[in-house]
Amino acid sequence: MKKTDWPIRWDLLLRYRLIETIALWEGRLTTNHICHSFGIGRQQASKDINTYLRELAPGNLQYDRHLKGYVPAPEFRPVVTRGDVGEYLDLLARQQNLSHTFESLELGLPGSHVVTTPNRVVLPDTMRAVVSAIRQGRQLRASYTSLSRPEPAETILEPHTLVCTGNNWHLRAWCDSNREYRDFALSRFRSAPEALRQRAKHTRDQDEDWNREVTLVITPDHRLTEAQQRIIARDYGMDDGRLEIHTRAALTPYVLSRLGITFDNEHPDPLVQQLELANPDQLGFGSRRERALKAVAGLS
Repeated sequence: MKKTDWPIRWDLLLRYRLIETIALWEGRLTTNHICHSFGIGRQQASKDINTYLRELAPGNLQYDRHLKGYVPAPEFRPVVTRGDVGEYLDLLARQQNLSHTFESLELGLPGSHVVTTPNRVVLPDTMRAVVSAIRQGRQLRASYTSLSRPEPAETILEPHTLVCTGNNWHLRAWCDSNREYRDFALSRFRSAPEALRQRAKHTRDQDEDWNREVTLVITPDHRLTEAQQRIIARDYGMDDGRLEIHTRAALTPYVLSRLGITFDNEHPDPLVQQLELANPDQLGFGSRRERALKAVAGLS
């Protein structure tokens, strides 16, 4: 049975994901983890664990009497998660955020700290207008500023996708003024975009760079010693010193930015740079490279 075949309620799925994440990355799961995280009783938490084992992942967990908790079985396989450490990071980050908001809240996770950076400010009415336009396939009238044009400029947008790139949200949309698809940082709308009655004529299907898949070949910085390159390769789980990342062409600058890589410039210190893009000429940007660089800098 495929994962998508299970008619799991959202609240149950969240609890099953916590069960799997805690067991995999901490090596010990108790009912307290579920009770404290979701505010439910011990009986319900025990039922959740038993249902997970009976209906979703038989044999995934074993009860250890010495540890007084469940541990991953040798044949453990993720079922409702990907088994990615990023999922554990997300769990810790949520715990930290909730603990800062509700000081008396007890959560069953160990002492930990996730380094956070300020998010760009996005107004709720801006987000609501954008989400509504995407869902309804409508045009937006927007007043937008950029580093290349600090004075607000009004334009008509036809949005198709909302993208989060870490601490920033941007909108992928057809820009009537520039007659092309561009990225717009939500923090740079001067006011909430105005929803128009007109339906969008330019859709996601017509966005060439959005629909074009590219493969980024990432390698350790060639200026590092062989020993240093092996360390970097191990850090990122590279195969033969190469890491292939499949992404949309439109999102390439953001992926590279999060890895500390730019198209044209490298940091003078390879110990800071660490990674490089091995196949820039194979990505098919051509004259659009400058536009891609502007996108990641939020200049659109």
